[in-house]
Amino acid sequence: MNNGCNRRSIKNQLHLVLSATLFLIVCCSCWGMDGVASAAQLSEIQQRGYLNIAVKDNLRPLGFRDANGNLQGLEIDLAKQLAVDLLGKAEAVKLQPVANSDRLSVILEKKVDLAIARVTATESRSRLVDFSVPYYLDGATVVTKDNSVQQLRDLAKRKIAVLNNSSTIAQVRYFIPNAKLVGVNSYQEAREQIENNVVDAFAADASVLSGWVQEYPQYHLLPTKLSTEPLSVVMPKGLQYDELRRRVNEAIARYLVEGWLKERAQYWGLP
Repeated sequence: MNNGCNRRSIKNQLHLVLSATLFLIVCCSCWGMDGVASAAQLSEIQQRGYLNIAVKDNLRPLGFRDANGNLQGLEIDLAKQLAVDLLGKAEAVKLQPVANSDRLSVILEKKVDLAIARVTATESRSRLVDFSVPYYLDGATVVTKDNSVQQLRDLAKRKIAVLNNSSTIAQVRYFIPNAKLVGVNSYQEAREQIENNVVDAFAADASVLSGWVQEYPQYHLLPTKLSTEPLSVVMPKGLQYDELRRRVNEAIARYLVEGWLKERAQYWGLP
């Protein structure tokens, strides 16, 4: 089978996986599932007058602090827009910065109502929490500062840094089978490898690398995503949260249809 057929095949597989993921997400959100009671019901949220939402504060352009220390980014915009829909004003939200390791536990431990913190919806995670309709389709991509590299094929037989033990390794091997992969332990180490001419490029999450390009404009992203990963709002399980989940899902679905989420993603420089 030639490369063109292989690429069409993987695109079809990704489409099927995404469709199945969306079906699972919507079904779980609509039906509700008994689990660990966490967060507040919609009526309680409306009574107190604000949403508690976990976000990132160090992940440009999804959630980060600007020069004045204010939270900015696509996920911050989404949190404020949900406050408008559920409570009538963008200011009716308390944003709680959270570490990656705590993005699910803050929901389970009733510390916040929702988490919008670059969480990929997966089947294993859906056993603990519910997920909204995806607000952004992330995925692995490649960044480089070599202007001679504009397409994946330009990296044939060249060195590409990848995070050790990441799923990106298999994706790069599939799309660029003759590239030489070099394992790194962090994004910082990957940039150092590029700056020192040890590697020619770095493959990782598009949402993170787009922020890297904004911070270091000598770099550019290649146009092809190697995978598709739905980012979703994390919501609590339990029948008592059905109304909250329904309202969040309806709002995000409307933002998608009306193009608001696409416009905000473009504004923040997301591919």
